[in-house]
Amino acid sequence: MNNKTAVVTGTSSGFGLITSIELAKKGFTVIATMRNGSKNTDLLLEARKYGVESKIIVHELDVTDEVSIQKFQSRISEDFGRIDILINNAGFAGAGFVEEISMEEYRKQFDTNVFGVIAVTKAFLPMMRRQGQGCIINLSSISGKVAFPGLSPYIASKHAIEGWSESLRLEMQPYGVKVVLIEPGSYKTNIWSTGKQVAIESMQSHSHYQDYMKSIESYIAQGEDSFGNPLEVAKKIAEIAEMKNPKMRYPIGRGVKASIVLKNLLPWMLWEKIIISKLFAKGGK
Repeated sequence: MNNKTAVVTGTSSGFGLITSIELAKKGFTVIATMRNGSKNTDLLLEARKYGVESKIIVHELDVTDEVSIQKFQSRISEDFGRIDILINNAGFAGAGFVEEISMEEYRKQFDTNVFGVIAVTKAFLPMMRRQGQGCIINLSSISGKVAFPGLSPYIASKHAIEGWSESLRLEMQPYGVKVVLIEPGSYKTNIWSTGKQVAIESMQSHSHYQDYMKSIESYIAQGEDSFGNPLEVAKKIAEIAEMKNPKMRYPIGRGVKASIVLKNLLPWMLWEKIIISKLFAKGGK
């Protein structure tokens, strides 16, 4: 029976919730964190459904609040003394066109998706280094490798996580701590709900980018039927959590590997033409 401990951030919904269940089913003790502890209903109902409620411990954690992180780290250190897996999943997707996105929105995006990941990881690095083992799994995205118009806050944050994770993996390799990136494509989660709220400005009639944003929205909507089941990603994360020597990157989802390869191989001007033509052919400007 697995006696390892995993910390997962952002578990009130989406990948975080399903991953927590998958890890618990494999025998991990899962410390499932969320900013608002009152939003634990869906997680606990799902845990009860699979008979793993005894393996899941819900903790409040705001990844943008240093005091919250320190309190959480102290509690885990006191109660468990170690963690084997850290899964940095908490995040949201900001959208809109650069000209119309406030600096405050960019900072909010980076506070959660980048600085939150860094701060939580730093809180547990000393513990993992002393253990001489552990695995840090960071939820990136295809957006960390391939950019797209109208989503610059999110895409910039994921590009940052990609580079930061590479550095961290090289730093921690001599100490037995592995760092892994998961790069999902489009899945049926609620990550875009916040982003659509931010993008409202670009959808207004007075916006210079309204037609362009409508094309993007239409393109995304037409592809929604092909979005993957997030369980696929959760199972992959749980699989990686049990590996002794995981790879650096795991692209996952329909067309993800092909998109990354094509972007790297094609001249930029040709790649640019393909993206724009797809948007406006389906978007119908």
